[in-house]
Amino acid sequence: MNRQSQAAVLFLLGAALLHAGTTDLYLRYVKAGLRPLLLASGAILIVTALATAWYEHRRTKAKREQEQRKAGAAPHPEHAHPEHAHPEHAHPGPAHPEHSHPEPRVSWLLILPLLALILVAPPALGSYSATRTGTALQEPLAYPSLPATDPLPLSVVDYAGRAVYDHGRTLTGREVRLTGFVALDHEGTPYLVRMALNCCAADAQPVKVGLTGDIPPVLQPDTWLTITGTYTSRTTHDPVNNGPIPFIKVTTATPTPTPRDPYDESWNN
Repeated sequence: MNRQSQAAVLFLLGAALLHAGTTDLYLRYVKAGLRPLLLASGAILIVTALATAWYEHRRTKAKREQEQRKAGAAPHPEHAHPEHAHPEHAHPGPAHPEHSHPEPRVSWLLILPLLALILVAPPALGSYSATRTGTALQEPLAYPSLPATDPLPLSVVDYAGRAVYDHGRTLTGREVRLTGFVALDHEGTPYLVRMALNCCAADAQPVKVGLTGDIPPVLQPDTWLTITGTYTSRTTHDPVNNGPIPFIKVTTATPTPTPRDPYDESWNN
């Protein structure tokens, strides 16, 4: 892979990052707060690619001009020194053949992740990851006052933290609304889940809320639901890491489209 090819790959990668950063595609990979860094990285890669192509063009042009000057300065065979005119009288010198070192073809495999980024947008992590990873619920640093909205919209992380570590004191007597996707454990217990991010999808971990009460008779994993319900003191432990999982008593459950940002970032904000 020569420098022109490397510049082309850099340019395509930078363009892919800019495309992801200017659309909602980047939310499949990183948290929303990293968007400016993603856009800056794409711009830097494009500038680097253009600079590399320009430098290689100038280097090739200078080399060609140098070869042309050498060819024009060479003496004509008729005016050459006799010992150079007759090869049998010439003094042979050491040969210095130019050796070509082609780059290994396997280097072109580096373009495969780029093609995957451009052509295939992976879905957000769902129930498969959630049922194989223990809940990542952490105790909140504080419990901000809640608005008087009825029903009260909360994130899955916020509800779970208040239900477990504040024992539902700020939730008792309130009707709350949560949105997440469905996951079923090996016993068929339904959970409403949201994957929480530290930085990017690679470190996403689930926060789970068990469902009880008026649950739909048929629940399909990865179905997104908006549920309305009330706090219940019932809890269980995650079979994967023994972490706490609170429950919510469901009064209504409505299918909902996958949200623009499928991940929950409120657990570390």
